[in-house]
Amino acid sequence: MRVVAFGYMTWGRRTIEAVLEAGHEVPLIVTHPDGDSAYEKIFNESVAELAADRAIPVLVRNRAHDEEVRSAIAAAEADIMVVSNWRTWLPPEVYSIPPLGTLNVHDALLPAYAGFAPLNWALINDEPEVGVTAHMMDADFDAGDIVLQRSTPVTDDDTVVDLFDRTLAMFGPITVDALDLIASGRRDFAPQDRRAASYFHRRSDEENRIDWTWPPRDVFNLVRAQVDPYPNAYCYRGTERIRVLAASLTDDAIGGTPGRIVIRRGTGVVVAAGADARRGRNPGVLIHRVRLDDGRELDAVDYFPRMGEYLTAHPREADQAR
Repeated sequence: MRVVAFGYMTWGRRTIEAVLEAGHEVPLIVTHPDGDSAYEKIFNESVAELAADRAIPVLVRNRAHDEEVRSAIAAAEADIMVVSNWRTWLPPEVYSIPPLGTLNVHDALLPAYAGFAPLNWALINDEPEVGVTAHMMDADFDAGDIVLQRSTPVTDDDTVVDLFDRTLAMFGPITVDALDLIASGRRDFAPQDRRAASYFHRRSDEENRIDWTWPPRDVFNLVRAQVDPYPNAYCYRGTERIRVLAASLTDDAIGGTPGRIVIRRGTGVVVAAGADARRGRNPGVLIHRVRLDDGRELDAVDYFPRMGEYLTAHPREADQAR
């Protein structure tokens, strides 16, 4: 088939590469300009460079609803469009140009986790599995009929990087397989159950702040959802910001005040967590390694010379006493 491709960053590039390797013709690529956000810098395998390497015409746009884009799509005479990690809304007058419509590929098990950073949010929310959905685009964001869906289980040993690697590997194959289904004449795709739908916004620095009144497992999930190269989960020791690079949960209950550094364990320190930590029924959060604003990385036991200090969500001058 002839396929117009909309794509951005690593997800977009891997998807378009798979479409080309499967023997489809790509007469036009549309991508975003390079961005300055942390996420765009982390996974920026360039779609524009792919287009240049393959001598494919490319348009670079923040939004793709102008007449030049519509005319270029129409002139490409494509059978279908494929969209992967396109960051802005596509209007019907764009996605409906090809006769077979537009296939979007999203790294979530839709209808849940439409929108942005689905893997981070899913891990934070302790989902048992994550995955990738190939669906037909309609007027609502990530809401069209599902062509194919594939999943992978989440274990306590997984970080967001593990989930990224496993789901990224699905993007190319699920796109190619979905195109094969569409080319075969299949149109009886499953509508999404909108009662199960959820939409998530982009993550920012605020979303990475540790609140020690959260249940300990929520803190653990936040830390592993924001491991390097993502912006890390953080809290404060007095006025000094601490990025938590690795953490786990204790097997035993740790009682006390949320945020209190209670005891050393190996190279880490155990912190009481949960609004009900005083009841002594929650596990503690074992912080293994931290990073400071000056870039130094330390085992937690080396950074905290004594027990009894408090970690907080916001800087506190009173906690500077050592």
